[in-house]
Amino acid sequence: MEGERSGAGGPPLLPAGRDSGGGGGGGGGGGRGGGGGPADFVALLPPEVSSRIFSDLDVESLCHAAVTCKGWHRVIESNDRLWRHHCLSVRAVCQREIDCDRGNGYSWKITLLRNYWKSKVKQEWLSGKYSNVPSQKSLPEKSMYPMDVDTWGEILEAELER
Repeated sequence: MEGERSGAGGPPLLPAGRDSGGGGGGGGGGGRGGGGGPADFVALLPPEVSSRIFSDLDVESLCHAAVTCKGWHRVIESNDRLWRHHCLSVRAVCQREIDCDRGNGYSWKITLLRNYWKSKVKQEWLSGKYSNVPSQKSLPEKSMYPMDVDTWGEILEAELER
């Protein structure tokens, strides 16, 4: 889709209709009136089509899109399927945590937000990325995340098997 890439070093997938508050941003005026401008596909397309487009975004891009404008926020926040898809991917690494959160009644979105970064860090530890680190100072800044005893047990078991 036209306009999905931001210019000049911005995040690679910012939605085209982003309201930067700066009045235009080089795209020429002439919107269709009443809101998001010509790139606001959410206002123009049926909700099912907009949801399908959003379903192709990764987690971080989906979160960026949700804060782009009220129309996009409404579509993204009300669609549990968008969050479920990503949450099930995270479940491959954090099954116990995802199942526990869902069992406690958390929505797919909240469950994903509670476990996304943890799954990234846990996956790096489980894959052995930090197996031969000479000192704590050698660890990257994002190598730690608050994890429970059971999670650290899984990581230690993986280390012992290496």
